[in-house]
Amino acid sequence: MTVAMSKGSSGGKVIVRHQEILHLTSLNQISCIVHRNQENQSAEVTFILLGFSEYPELQMPLFFLFFTIYTVTVLGNLGMVMIIQINPKLHTPMYFFLSHLSFVDFCYSTVVTPKLLENLVVEDRTISFIGCIMQFFFACIFVVTETFMLAVMAYDRFVAVCNPLLYTVVMSQKLCFLLVSASYSWGIACSLTYTYFLLTLSFCGTNFINNFVCEHAAIVSVSCSDPYISQKIILVSATFNEISSLMIILTSYVFIFITVMKMPSTGGRHKVFSTCASHLTAITIFHGTILFLYCVPDSRSSWLMVKVASVFYTVVIPMLNPLIYSLRNKDVKETVKKLINVKLFCDKI
Repeated sequence: MTVAMSKGSSGGKVIVRHQEILHLTSLNQISCIVHRNQENQSAEVTFILLGFSEYPELQMPLFFLFFTIYTVTVLGNLGMVMIIQINPKLHTPMYFFLSHLSFVDFCYSTVVTPKLLENLVVEDRTISFIGCIMQFFFACIFVVTETFMLAVMAYDRFVAVCNPLLYTVVMSQKLCFLLVSASYSWGIACSLTYTYFLLTLSFCGTNFINNFVCEHAAIVSVSCSDPYISQKIILVSATFNEISSLMIILTSYVFIFITVMKMPSTGGRHKVFSTCASHLTAITIFHGTILFLYCVPDSRSSWLMVKVASVFYTVVIPMLNPLIYSLRNKDVKETVKKLINVKLFCDKI
């Protein structure tokens, strides 16, 4: 009888174990089905970037305008990186940061502008779900990185003006590398966070995005689910990024202004203001556009206003930065002249 009970007990354990395996298998199958459904949904979802389609007569003029801007952006930013690399006089912390700013501007423009140009000359303005998410992901990386790269450059100017004797010690190669790495890392972290919460939303079928770029507000506006959490996450994060970077910039320039006012010679003051003018111009254009777009009442009520402002900070600003820094910089202009003279000399030979 004991043997019988033992056999019965063993049989019961086998049955229970078999049921557990069936249960786990069912859960795995359900998980796979849900995952497959999400993949199918992503495959079926498409976005149509309306862009400037409501102005058909402006399509070709806008194409040539943006193509010219993008060409200047690529040549200007990559040219700036090359000039800084080949001129030993420009191997300083300020130009190290400027080379990374130029690289970020080139990448940022390249993420957005080619699709904009394509949509101006083709009838089919669709972009896949994955394509839209990837454009949003990379655009976020570079815009957040640029925000803090400008703040890092303000800190660099603060050290150069307020502590000139300790500048080379404070702004060591290690610190410069850490500041640049931190800017890129924070940009990637923010972008991953925004994209994760964006992917928690559901999208159905074909969706019309009333913009030329996959911007967060435009994407969540066509979502089939409640975007409250995603909107709050990006609002809090973007507010923190804007306020913290502006605080670094404003604090740096307040100390710079105080130091300059204490200088006895007007020549010294002029030299400092001339050095900082390019950076202040770039900061004013970049942050001024963002603050206008997101902080001025009713600025987002008109989609045309949103598109114009978006064009400015995604297409125009990356072109302006190398022009601002090169036109006001003696060393950069001298390097460009030498390269042109070398090219002319080689052509004559």
